[in-house]
Amino acid sequence: MKNMIRMLVGSVAAVMCSAVLGASYPDRAVTIVVPFPAGGTTDVLARHLGNALANEWGQPVVIENRGGASGTIGSAAVARGNADGYTLLVTATHHIINPTLLKNTIPYDTKATFANVAMLATVPSVLVVNKDFAPKTVQELIDLAKKKPHEINFGSAGIGGANHLSGELFAHMADVKLTHIPYRGAAPSLNDLLAGQIPMMFDSVPGVIAHIQSGALRALGVTSTERVPQLPDVPTVSEAGVEGFESIAMFGMYAPKKIPDDVLQKISEDVNRVLSSPDLEEKFNALGATPGKMSQPEFDSYVNQEIDKWAEVITAADIKLEQ
Repeated sequence: MKNMIRMLVGSVAAVMCSAVLGASYPDRAVTIVVPFPAGGTTDVLARHLGNALANEWGQPVVIENRGGASGTIGSAAVARGNADGYTLLVTATHHIINPTLLKNTIPYDTKATFANVAMLATVPSVLVVNKDFAPKTVQELIDLAKKKPHEINFGSAGIGGANHLSGELFAHMADVKLTHIPYRGAAPSLNDLLAGQIPMMFDSVPGVIAHIQSGALRALGVTSTERVPQLPDVPTVSEAGVEGFESIAMFGMYAPKKIPDDVLQKISEDVNRVLSSPDLEEKFNALGATPGKMSQPEFDSYVNQEIDKWAEVITAADIKLEQ
């Protein structure tokens, strides 16, 4: 009986302590680690968010850039930190693909190490082809690829990048054989696409929209589940012939796994609140990004599903990345 009473008292104390933590959070500065150099999209989004959260919380929000090893150095630093909500991680799609792409070198188990806090933003890509390439639709491209396996090349900014994996996912889901041509960056791959050296590629909407509008490139489909405002007449790849296709750049916030539940929920709710503000939405839209709109449980499910999805694609395509 005494042991049972002690257990009950301990449980009540733990709940009360957790409630106090959530109610008082944050009572000092919060650090957001960005595992990439300053100036990139992830960094800019994190700084916009950090300013908004500082106003929301009445506490400083410090952005700390810790780049290297495809985002794993900064992520590992957060994983080793205190799980109290005062050190958070803001990172890109690397967080989802690294568990498979870097499975032999990544210094942590992503699912077991991190709590998924909130989706910050998504940036869709678009499947574009050279203006002289014959296919006018996604279905025509698929039909041609089935007739000419391995003969249609698609470019990317490098092995394992978002536009490379979008191409591999497309080939996997459409059941076609394409040949990947990796470049050292987005600019040279885009230049060769414009010159007709390669016929197709996936790229971010902001990166190619001017060329689509000029007629130098033709857009066959956007990679999000809904059409994008910048290209309202361009169907999604899913509705154009590859049902269920989705491949977007996603930016999210994460915390060490053992963060108290109430602190996790408070951060998620506060992040979603500031993301809904017109000011932050305008700043994100200027970067071609759409603010996230997921609850914490929805985001948690989404991240785990995406890790599994990309693991299947990377394994099927036998993609290997040397760090």
